[in-house]
Amino acid sequence: MSYEDTPIVCRDCGTTFIFTAGEQEFYAQKGFMHAPVRCPTCRRARKQSRRNDQQRTNTGQNKPDRSSEPHP
Repeated sequence: MSYEDTPIVCRDCGTTFIFTAGEQEFYAQKGFMHAPVRCPTCRRARKQSRRNDQQRTNTGQNKPDRSSEPHP
């Protein structure tokens, strides 16, 4: 199969980025079925945001503070 560079508009920021032929080949080799919908910058930001959310969850920072509630 031959691949060609394809312009895609980022879902988050609206910037047009190029999904290169090399990236398309990589996606195909990995079995990915869909082209990316976010530009590389927005993908990195989203990944970092998910990492931060996961770290807060793992450290208990998202749990409500119940220290002032009476104990049963």
